[in-house]
Amino acid sequence: MAMIPLSYSLRSLMVRKATTFATAFGIALVVFVFASVKMLGNGIKKTLGASGRDDVAIVMSKGAQAELGSTILQNQVGKIAQMGGVAQGENGPLAQAEMVVVITHPKLGTSGVANVTMRGMPDNWLKFRSEARIVAGREPKAGTREVVVGRAARGRFLGFEIGKSFAMVENQPFDVVGVFAAGGGSLESEVWGDLEVMRTMFDRPGLVSSVHVRLMTPGSLQAFKDGFKNDPQLREYEVERETKYYEKQANGLGQFISILGNIIAYFFAIGAMIGAIITMYGAVANRQREIGTLRALGFSKLSILLAFLLESLALSAIGGVIGAVAAMGMTTVKFSTMNFASWSEVVFRFVPSPGTFSSSIIFAMVMGLVGGLLPAIRAARMSPIKAMRG
Repeated sequence: MAMIPLSYSLRSLMVRKATTFATAFGIALVVFVFASVKMLGNGIKKTLGASGRDDVAIVMSKGAQAELGSTILQNQVGKIAQMGGVAQGENGPLAQAEMVVVITHPKLGTSGVANVTMRGMPDNWLKFRSEARIVAGREPKAGTREVVVGRAARGRFLGFEIGKSFAMVENQPFDVVGVFAAGGGSLESEVWGDLEVMRTMFDRPGLVSSVHVRLMTPGSLQAFKDGFKNDPQLREYEVERETKYYEKQANGLGQFISILGNIIAYFFAIGAMIGAIITMYGAVANRQREIGTLRALGFSKLSILLAFLLESLALSAIGGVIGAVAAMGMTTVKFSTMNFASWSEVVFRFVPSPGTFSSSIIFAMVMGLVGGLLPAIRAARMSPIKAMRG
């Protein structure tokens, strides 16, 4: 069976430049949205996942979905730090009590406000959180209202710059003295200050939100958990590996973004497929004599069907490549949204994965296949005699 050369289909696309461009642009737009959603989902998982460590456990009150809703008595922190499996440092167990609150603060560049997480920590926080480092300015002094802001939050809110201040309580402003990095995780969207000062300002005497402990090894988690079962006073607390904790936060937000983005991409895809159908039906209508000639030359119905189908697939591949390449430009864009687990704004980046480009092209090809199938069947079924007379 003689097959129509691929060059014939490609040449046909070049002849109809206007319709080819319009359809390819529609497909490119859909693929751009599809790839961007995939990249944003990757960015959410990477940002929240980068905030945890396998060798660190987090202790919160039972039933709390996040640190914001957790309450632990300060007088229980020492007992928690003495549990089995906790690594030891120069000054004793490597454990750190932290307090988390969410404030509403004005955003720069808009007239609106957003929630920001403030984290109160002891003065030795840099030693415990080895993934964090000061990248500009200096470390805040213990016992003062000095704070450091995460580099993702820097410049996004009023007063979040070194040398500036912002007030949550009248005549008691927080002074920004530095900027910190924390491995690119969600912690970089927070503000860190002194634990005792923040407990006083936010009226949380004798309370902390969570206790983070460094384990001897990642496998020491079970030994640490077992200590809570044997102490009635500690049974009201839950233990979880840090990476698992942030993974749960990422799943909820990631699923929401993916579902919303896929719904948008779905409706866009319907429009793109309708455009492809119209384009290919138009090609069939305008090339009836050409189809009749091909049949007269001995090309079978299957050959004509495949030729028109390949034309549609080539059109979708062009649009798919354009859309996928354009989506890669989103890697330079920062996107901030509410993390529903912590009820605070977190800054994310669009992160491509090895399969982002290939899955985008496959998605485009499926649109081309669906959009070109019916016109291709019509072309194949066309009577040679009627086609020649058309």
